[in-house]
Amino acid sequence: MKKMLLLIIKAIGIIVGIVVLYVALGYFLPFIEVSAKDDGQKKEIPVYIYTNGVHTDIVMPVKNEIQDWSTKIPFSNTKSKSTDYNYVGVGWGDKGFYLDTPTWADLKFSTAFKAAFWLSESAMHCTFYKTMKEGDDCKKIMISKDQYKKLVDFVDAKFDKNQNGNYNLVPTNAVYGNDDAFYDAQGKYSFLNTCNTWANDALKAADQKAAFWTPSGYGIFLHYK
Repeated sequence: MKKMLLLIIKAIGIIVGIVVLYVALGYFLPFIEVSAKDDGQKKEIPVYIYTNGVHTDIVMPVKNEIQDWSTKIPFSNTKSKSTDYNYVGVGWGDKGFYLDTPTWADLKFSTAFKAAFWLSESAMHCTFYKTMKEGDDCKKIMISKDQYKKLVDFVDAKFDKNQNGNYNLVPTNAVYGNDDAFYDAQGKYSFLNTCNTWANDALKAADQKAAFWTPSGYGIFLHYK
């Protein structure tokens, strides 16, 4: 009985230690900045970093000479079916977290547990916008054509594709509004690799300022005040 009690105490101590370490790293590591790289080209393409308080998205022009996202993420897959959008936001994350947790108030233990320990699938959340408004939750950056190509390649590679190379739509009514849709994605979500970690990595791929590592949107926006 005594040995069992000691094992339980040790197990609890290890769990608490892991949580404390994770919180500490999640707070301090984002302060280490990965600097932007200047390729010497004109910064002419607007990209936005947007958070809804839970998920961080990378928002890009729907169409330009480099990429037409409407051919891969059709307007017809949204409830509105509108075609006059100018921007599309893309975020990667745990499918259950996305579909069941639009806000922190909706978070369930089962969803969080599965998401934290690689036990569920991932998804891409795509949202169309007509205009973007800068603020504490939305930061605009201007990048070059080559940097944008790198960003497009990074984002595109995360989508799960069928044999024809098309993105796989997730049939669901759990969308956040009339202007968004979900698609199957590559990779597994975990407490080490979150939706915000992905957005941070997207900025790195485009040679923009980013945190060394961050599990939260806070760690990204630290560098875009």
